[in-house]
Amino acid sequence: MLVDDEQVLESIFANAPCLVATHCEHTPTIKQNEAIWRARFGGDIPPGEHAAIRSVDACLTSSRQAVSLAKKHRTRLHVLHITTADELVLFDAAPTLEALRQKTITAEACVHHLFFNHDDYETLGHKLKCNPSVKSSFHQEALWKGVNEGIIDVIATDHAPHLLEEKQNDYFAAPSGLPLVQHALPALLDMSSRGIFTPEMVVRKTSHAVAERFQLKDRGNIREGYWADLVVIDPFSHQQIIREDVAYKCGWSPFEGRILSGGGAVDMTLVNGHVIWNGHTIQQKYGLPLEFSR
Repeated sequence: MLVDDEQVLESIFANAPCLVATHCEHTPTIKQNEAIWRARFGGDIPPGEHAAIRSVDACLTSSRQAVSLAKKHRTRLHVLHITTADELVLFDAAPTLEALRQKTITAEACVHHLFFNHDDYETLGHKLKCNPSVKSSFHQEALWKGVNEGIIDVIATDHAPHLLEEKQNDYFAAPSGLPLVQHALPALLDMSSRGIFTPEMVVRKTSHAVAERFQLKDRGNIREGYWADLVVIDPFSHQQIIREDVAYKCGWSPFEGRILSGGGAVDMTLVNGHVIWNGHTIQQKYGLPLEFSR
């Protein structure tokens, strides 16, 4: 992230002993766009213009460069939070976990880029501001297809719990990022209830593929001998997201006011075999360092 020096990038990809994970946006393109929009609007840039400033071209230019360097140096590359249809052509499909094991270059999408689109800036304003930006429904639907076809290998959150008062600043002062962890799974299961993904696909992209790609030891699957990191949901439940139920210290969620179905309410969460959430109780004692099989 924010590494633009050609020689430095070349060195990273040539010498990295492990997977390289990249946030792909071309900073010079973004800076040029910021100058254009500042001249047009001053500091009071409308929230929806974020998608034009953090543009499709800025994403594509950077992702294309990362993939090119990875192919040149045979580097294991994981491109984080893909947001455009244009970038998807850079990646090969891996419709199964076995196919994923053969890939050296993989891609990720985030919950908010799958759930929201440009129309949501109208109601959420700078609360939807994130990097890379949330783009149009055309790109959103391309991401859905990319997930289902195995071009997108992993679904993640990019959780960033900025304070609500910070988000109420003008464009250049409002920080980028959304609080997402609490409602990530319910949002994906809601999308499953609408026929966008199967429940099995949600599990694969959020658990199995993550453990496979990052070589996590004894995690990401329900197997004897593995750590019991489990979520219990009622697939027939629905949940209206209200601020009073938000657990973040930042105190807000972009999903507020939404009704999430298909497993919207999490009944229980276990970490390392210990119940840490059962509908009202949160324990914070049972985390362990991750171990890797590499």
